[in-house]
Amino acid sequence: MNAVNWFEIPCQDLDRAAKFYESVLDIKLERTAFMGVPHAIFATSKPGVGGALVLDNTNAPSATGTLVYLDASGKLEACLERAKLHGGEVVLPKTDISPNGFIGIVKDKEGNRVGLHSRS
Repeated sequence: MNAVNWFEIPCQDLDRAAKFYESVLDIKLERTAFMGVPHAIFATSKPGVGGALVLDNTNAPSATGTLVYLDASGKLEACLERAKLHGGEVVLPKTDISPNGFIGIVKDKEGNRVGLHSRS
């Protein structure tokens, strides 16, 4: 069982937000609409945990709210560099959280703080 089974990162410009995360994580997000609300879904190969960027006027980007950590699997430093390259801000550089690996925190172009985690 996972403590988290779905997360949503609010955005004001879905294309801008999706391009940022696709560039930083070197992945492709799936654009879709759920109940009429535009989403860009983070693909997962592990059952039980998923999430999306969501363009919905009921939530707003925030640098002070809940902090979600995305998988940067062995490429944390490269992800942090790409965040800067694509207009984001590194809030916390690669930080050792032994024995659980490493984390970093970025502020995306929408104004959200998002964590990145890697075991190495």
